[in-house]
Amino acid sequence: MPVGEKEANMSGKLYAALLDLLFPQKCIFCRKVLRGHESGLCVECAQALPRPDPLATQGGAYSVCAASLCYSDKVKRAIHRYKFGGRANYAKTFGAIMADTIEKELKGRYDIITWVPISAARKRARGYDQSMLLAYTIALELQDVAVETLRKTVHNEPQSNLSGAALRRKNVEGVYEVVDPALVKGKRILLVDDIMTTGSTLSECASALLGAGATEVVCAVLARPDTGSGRIFKN
Repeated sequence: MPVGEKEANMSGKLYAALLDLLFPQKCIFCRKVLRGHESGLCVECAQALPRPDPLATQGGAYSVCAASLCYSDKVKRAIHRYKFGGRANYAKTFGAIMADTIEKELKGRYDIITWVPISAARKRARGYDQSMLLAYTIALELQDVAVETLRKTVHNEPQSNLSGAALRRKNVEGVYEVVDPALVKGKRILLVDDIMTTGSTLSECASALLGAGATEVVCAVLARPDTGSGRIFKN
């Protein structure tokens, strides 16, 4: 290795070590400083995070939804930091967790990876589309690609502000459209989102995709509430 390259390499390592000293990496869930062999989350959280029965079926438009985590306690707080606290970097760890679930539960059941989009106004305010980042990370982990198939045409009330399945269903009716029907026609779609509560948003997106000619829609979410009802989670 040339002398200049060696010096640059040493400088880079020193700079990285200095950053680690000044801004130590923390577990995205418990916020404890990570040890040298840990990345994204600590060993303790990796072993103890609440996990639901991964597969949840529903009587609406999509066939099945695989969830990686239960939406409670430290998981809920971490997702809130990701969505509302500017922690876009969390997508790397979240996406890796989701990719592992997808590989185990949904392998061979889809042709295209896509995501539930947010409105243009919300993306400008937030700075990023959190589900798009998850889909991109998942695709990288699975050596695949994620493509945009849907756009949100209405800047509606956030689902988190509404209580009750009926209000949530009404809030998302007709707010999504397929970008390119030719892209999804005859394809099985994997639809990615961050949180599943009632399933209304996923079902509305799946309806749009099926209406454009997709043959099936399966879903993957980072977290859903622990319903305590086994494999069935109804809309």
